[in-house]
Amino acid sequence: MNKAFVKESSEESDDDLDVAQPEIPAGTKNYITPAGYRRMRDELLHLIDNERPEVVKLVSWAASNGDRSENGDYIYGKRRLREIDRRIRFLTKRLDLAEVVDSSKQENVDQVFFGATVEYATEDGEVHAVTIVGIDEVDLDLGHVSWISPIARALLKAKIGDTVTLHTPAGPQPIDILDVKYPPPDAGG
Repeated sequence: MNKAFVKESSEESDDDLDVAQPEIPAGTKNYITPAGYRRMRDELLHLIDNERPEVVKLVSWAASNGDRSENGDYIYGKRRLREIDRRIRFLTKRLDLAEVVDSSKQENVDQVFFGATVEYATEDGEVHAVTIVGIDEVDLDLGHVSWISPIARALLKAKIGDTVTLHTPAGPQPIDILDVKYPPPDAGG
């Protein structure tokens, strides 16, 4: 059968490879911390300036070797190039929509807003700390939760000493706000 009529597994469409990326809620902005913005911008520049040119060289070299249908370097290189291009498009869109919020300039430091690190206690006495960040900065290992997550929504605008209700699958759970901290002003700019 002619290859023109067969879709090879290596020729997946962008939609097939898209990993579920967090969606920005309709009608809201893509809030992000200055550090998160810098990380995403640095990743974008690294992809454009370093990784993509290296992969293009590899693909060009592999293509010059002849038969591309069984050339692993060529097939892998083309796939990696699509992944890089997809990530570049994603980062570009997210950075274009980004609204950088510098929480170190927050004046009302006893109230929970974007960028705050909140220490809270559950009704069983366990103490937890979370930092409210943008949807592209979530890292549960570091305690970074999205501002649209249930815990962040419960905490936002609460003050030290308040008790708020966290709605969980097991039912409502009261949590007590113990402390609110904001990052110090960034001297590095």
